Amino acid sequence: MSDFLNLSRGMTIGVSTSALALLMSATNVGAAEGAAGVIDEIVVTAQKRSESVQDVPVSVSAFAEEQLTRVHATQLQDYAAYMPGINIANGGSPGQTSITLRGIAPVGPGSVVGTYIDETPLGASNNYARATTFALDLMPYDIERVEVLRGPQGTLYGAGSMGGLLKYVLKEPSTDALEFRAGVEGSDVSGADDLGWAARAGVNVPLGDSVALRASYFQQNTPGYIDNVYTGEEDANELEQSGGRVSLLWRINDAASLKVNALWQQLDSDNNGTMALSLVDTDPFRGTASFGDLGTSIPNEEPFSKDVDYYSATLNWNLGWADFVSATSYSKTHTSQTQDASITYGSLFPILSLLFELPGAPFDEGLSKFNISLDHEKWTQEFRLASTGEGAIQWRIGAFYTDEESENTQVVDATDINGVPIEGFLPYFAFAQLPSQYKELAVFGDVTFKINDSFDVITGLRYAQNDQKFRQISSGAIIVTANDPGESDEDVVTYAISPRWHVTDDTMLYARVATGYRPGGPNTIVPGMPPAVEADELTNYELGWKSIFMDGRALLNAAVFYIDWKDIQQARTFGGVTGLDNAGDAESQGIEVESLFSVAEGLQLGFNFSYTDATLKSTPPDLPNALDVQLPGVPEWSGAITANYAFTAFGGREANVGGGWRYVDERYSQVVTTVGNLAYALPAYDVLDLNADVQFDSVTVRLFVKNLTDERAFTGGGVTTDGLNQPVRLDVAVLQPRTVGLSVDFQF
Repeated sequence: MSDFLNLSRGMTIGVSTSALALLMSATNVGAAEGAAGVIDEIVVTAQKRSESVQDVPVSVSAFAEEQLTRVHATQLQDYAAYMPGINIANGGSPGQTSITLRGIAPVGPGSVVGTYIDETPLGASNNYARATTFALDLMPYDIERVEVLRGPQGTLYGAGSMGGLLKYVLKEPSTDALEFRAGVEGSDVSGADDLGWAARAGVNVPLGDSVALRASYFQQNTPGYIDNVYTGEEDANELEQSGGRVSLLWRINDAASLKVNALWQQLDSDNNGTMALSLVDTDPFRGTASFGDLGTSIPNEEPFSKDVDYYSATLNWNLGWADFVSATSYSKTHTSQTQDASITYGSLFPILSLLFELPGAPFDEGLSKFNISLDHEKWTQEFRLASTGEGAIQWRIGAFYTDEESENTQVVDATDINGVPIEGFLPYFAFAQLPSQYKELAVFGDVTFKINDSFDVITGLRYAQNDQKFRQISSGAIIVTANDPGESDEDVVTYAISPRWHVTDDTMLYARVATGYRPGGPNTIVPGMPPAVEADELTNYELGWKSIFMDGRALLNAAVFYIDWKDIQQARTFGGVTGLDNAGDAESQGIEVESLFSVAEGLQLGFNFSYTDATLKSTPPDLPNALDVQLPGVPEWSGAITANYAFTAFGGREANVGGGWRYVDERYSQVVTTVGNLAYALPAYDVLDLNADVQFDSVTVRLFVKNLTDERAFTGGGVTTDGLNQPVRLDVAVLQPRTVGLSVDFQF
């Protein structure tokens, strides 16, 4: 909806997914290896309270800091595949990211997966900020863990969390001790001429008994490995990531504390990490390299950048009879993306020059760029009050408010083959601005009824009301000049019911029925298009089992689910302009299994898999979407086998060696249609990662290998068409080639 040009070649959906992130470490998802191989608990805040992950009646995983370090995670793509049900599409660099959970694919521009930092959300709620294709993808330095909640989280987390939630939990300042850490690394990427490098540092400083300060900074440089045969540039997609964080904790007294955070991250990619492939047959398309391995051919560069500024303040106050929380945040995000549109629009110049009777018509085919600039500001405030004690009835009530301003500017230019602007298409071939405003007020609450010591029922309810305003400003050679306003408002109610039964101290059986929604909003203004689209909603039915057994040496968590998704917001075209309509229903059903076994002293093995059947069940007659075909970006099968061995070496030094193998099934790049199908079947792939580390007092030396076999895995992209919507070639994002690196970290 936010793209009147509907030009998102690089952001169609590719996926990586698997099961449990119990990976290559003595610290694991939901569990950690304790004394003599006993699995210890991991505490999460998934339900906005601190709980053992084994007690939460939701399918949830957590990827801990040590795991992030060992897999050398620099983006979601690096570690999401080791958690069940989460699928990541990559458009050619970190930050050009779509997230899918439990088969709820990002069909339409609004987010279907919520993103949080600690207690507050970061990301757009409306349909004009392209949240679904530029999801929050933090470089995970100074992060305690990443939590993933599967299934709708509407009652606690509200709009846009209908598929689930991705939550970054930052490391807290500590008043216990002074801490300093720093690290450097070098890496070699197969196909790149230059080496990659990184540097990082962090400090924790107690400022007395009640105040502490934590600060950190990082710089990560990844060399390019894609060659552009059109311009002759080698290693064109160099990437730079940098950022910092400052956090201050004040323990006001024994009952109250205040924490303030400031976080900044910048990402700059010179070009996309995409390959260009030939179309050698259709249905499904199969590609062969047109410009050599890791090669593309584009006349215009495709830079991408994203800057995130985030500030928050959280007050925790124990009133005795209840706990009070106030969580405030302000965030500002700027995103800039350029796509080479020469194949799509340059091919139209001869036809349009004749149609508009321009001097010198017909022109030769020319060059074109599609530029999009997004700015988003967001204020949020949440108040919560929760009962204390161990009574038979426990309760929680809260209120949430968000005020968001978004700017969306899209420009398509037109030049001849030498890059000289074509006078007849000035000042713009196409231009649009889509400024928008989103305000929401919500109230929520839940009550836990404790039936006996082993059985309770959690019930939750949320009422949300949002108001949206928008303006469509457009002009150019191929689009009607307009300056039209639009607005909408809607009320949405979500609920959740979760009975849970602690069969034993280490085994829990739970059921969950929960709903979620994605806000609707005002539509682009075109004759025949609905003035507004309504929220789409879904209901999730889930049965789960969580157990630790074999004297605490084995863990098995499993869940089966069925999701009924109604009135999906899908893109439809009216007069060449793309808008949204509530068009069709879908179902998603499947199973997620995660396991860990301490099979011998120091040796852990994990076997994990996911099965997801997510298909459209209905569609309007004039929208020829194929029914009973897998939704885009969702593999039916995915899985992982993981291993880690902890031992002593080099004179009693602590050491680890480990690895993970992950498999991702075939996925479609977009919704499959029965007429003019352009959905590319991204092939299945498997990837092997290895790591090793040894600790020498305050120094840790790590060796990591990502994508050991140098697999050419396609993680996003799809079919590029000409101006008449005819397929020309494939442009697909490639998983980073084999990367071998060595890092040295110091901690004092």
